[in-house]
Amino acid sequence: MSGTGNAVWGRTEQQDFRSRVRGTLLGVAVGDALGAPLTGLSLDEIRDGYGAEGLVDLAPAYGRRGAVTHLTQLTLFTVDGLIRAQVRRDTGAWHPPTDLHRAYLRWAATQRDWGPDERRKEDGWLAREEWLYARRDPARALLLGLGDETMGTLEAPKNPGEPGPEAAARSAPFGLLVGWEPQLVAQLAVECAVQTHGHPAAALTAGVYAVIVHGLACGDSLDGAVQRGLALLAVRPGHQPVSDALQYALGAVRQGMPTPARVEELVAAGTADGVLAAAVYCALVGEDVRHGLRLAVNHAGPSAATGALTGGLLGALHGETALPPAWLAELEGRPTLLELADDFAMEMTQGPALHGPAGASPGWLARYPRA
Repeated sequence: MSGTGNAVWGRTEQQDFRSRVRGTLLGVAVGDALGAPLTGLSLDEIRDGYGAEGLVDLAPAYGRRGAVTHLTQLTLFTVDGLIRAQVRRDTGAWHPPTDLHRAYLRWAATQRDWGPDERRKEDGWLAREEWLYARRDPARALLLGLGDETMGTLEAPKNPGEPGPEAAARSAPFGLLVGWEPQLVAQLAVECAVQTHGHPAAALTAGVYAVIVHGLACGDSLDGAVQRGLALLAVRPGHQPVSDALQYALGAVRQGMPTPARVEELVAAGTADGVLAAAVYCALVGEDVRHGLRLAVNHAGPSAATGALTGGLLGALHGETALPPAWLAELEGRPTLLELADDFAMEMTQGPALHGPAGASPGWLARYPRA
């Protein structure tokens, strides 16, 4: 299977891939929405507000149940940027980090503007979705990193001291590039992470998370995908904190019943490496998707980010039908998430039928302009 070559996908493979793409994007969003009301609360405050078991169902945040945060918004723009990179390739221009940066700048505009600007034809359809023009507590590093037109690069990263989990939490879609080699997936995720999060731990966590999702989307077990991610990490300078956190998560799986205290221990200071370690742990020990996501959000750390990372893993592993239907029913933006997921799956499996150097579907270019 090659998302970049001319491989022929069978119908069954296409359907399985689409289910995993939908599962990944909906999983990120559901985990994000479940954790949104809890971010910033201590475990005692969570129990005071939601009972001894903590939060077990969607609860109101930003004025409604099922509301997502900036983490889901940015994940959507990651997908948009990846599709646009494929479409622009027909012109001979091929530099995906630039296409992703442009997509992230379109997200940054949603945080400043009142609503879509119909005059900007080059925006494509996603930036015209009115519900995305809501500020959902974006981390300062995101607004600073995308506050001007200059793109952060490996040589000159934005916010080099910022170790937070936000770049990793938008990086699941890179793992859905199933036709790419894992090391290229990691490289692209890292190059796009440093556009806002230049700290090595944050950027490498984004890279290894994308590789783990890639393994799952290609049919690996979660343990196998994590092992592959660790092997790829080992050759990267500055990998030790991230590798150690993941090894610690794998060891914790064998240490008795999962508890919020164990999740908090893994999350540690709430940096990207700790949050990913907790997400891997919750995805491995969860009896099902619902249990894994509840574990991922009931702690004093960044609950929305841990939920989003865990949801991306479980969605890629099991596909969309494993996600709790009652949560999906209330999820903010679900039509947009599904539409974008299906467009991405179509682009990756049937791109040559949609566009090429010789000609293109006008409808597709209106949705994903080459500009």
